[in-house]
Amino acid sequence: MKRFYTTIIALFVASAAMAQVSIDEVATSPEQKSIETDMKSQAVDANYVSEAAERAERLAIRKERNTIDFTANLHGSLTAFSESWQAAGDNTITILANLNFLHTYKKGRFSLTNTASAKFGYNNMKMELEGKQKGVWFKNVDEVAISTSPQWALVKDWSYGANVKFRTQLAPGYGERGDKQKNNPRASNFMTPGYLDASLGFTYILPSEKFPLKVNLAPIAMSATYRDDIRTSNNYGVEEPNRSKYEGGLSVQLDFDKTWGKNGWLRYRTTAYSFYGWITDLSKWSKAEDRAAYEHVVPTLRWENTIDIKATKYISTQIYVQLYYNKAEINKLQVQSMLSVGLTYTFKNK
Repeated sequence: MKRFYTTIIALFVASAAMAQVSIDEVATSPEQKSIETDMKSQAVDANYVSEAAERAERLAIRKERNTIDFTANLHGSLTAFSESWQAAGDNTITILANLNFLHTYKKGRFSLTNTASAKFGYNNMKMELEGKQKGVWFKNVDEVAISTSPQWALVKDWSYGANVKFRTQLAPGYGERGDKQKNNPRASNFMTPGYLDASLGFTYILPSEKFPLKVNLAPIAMSATYRDDIRTSNNYGVEEPNRSKYEGGLSVQLDFDKTWGKNGWLRYRTTAYSFYGWITDLSKWSKAEDRAAYEHVVPTLRWENTIDIKATKYISTQIYVQLYYNKAEINKLQVQSMLSVGLTYTFKNK
């Protein structure tokens, strides 16, 4: 019996202990809790990848339509002799700079060709002035030319459009060395002379990579000559008191540009321009009286040849020959030739 009571008491104590550690059910509120953060959200455009592709495509199209060719040359020479040098010789310095720029734009049937070139050269040589030997700088090359030619394709290898070209020089020029020091009249100056050639016609491009020839035939053409400085010794066919003259006629122009070698070590460029004018002064010809006095042929010919020979990427030799004939200025053929060696830089986007 004693063992029975002991067992009952033990079960009672265990039940009380279990009651002390029991977990009651807890009711929770259905309220929504949000988590706060400092991170900022940003919407992402689903077309982002396609826009980047479009930009790349536009860049490729722009490069395909535009062709750029830029060349810069700096050539020079220096010759010096000491006073004890027995053989004859003069100290000389020659500097010649050339810039050539070509830009072509093509879109469908339309094309636009823009060119710009500049040549400037000076040399220094001693001569006797006022009983003394003095080094005198003398300009021997000076020309700036820009042109533009919009064209529209007509049929295969043929197009029609306009050609406009302007030429002048930058610095005053003199007929002989020492004329400036002697206060003799200038032979040339800026816009003296200045030339403006404009034409409307047809252009044929020979479909051959080995012989890239372009021929422009313009039945309607105008050639203008400007003489802004009337104090020059040469009037360039512009009679005083006029400072300009406009001629009407037709023109023919041939262009050839060919490069040889894997690295373009040899390049030959030539342009031949011929103008045949039967109206020597448009302003006077517009008047009804005395038209016959201004209706006679005045031929003009300008043929430029440039040969570039690259020894290395940055060293080249250039040969330049120009033949020029303008009956209104002088009834003789004018010839200019140069051979120079120096630094060169070329940039092409294709």
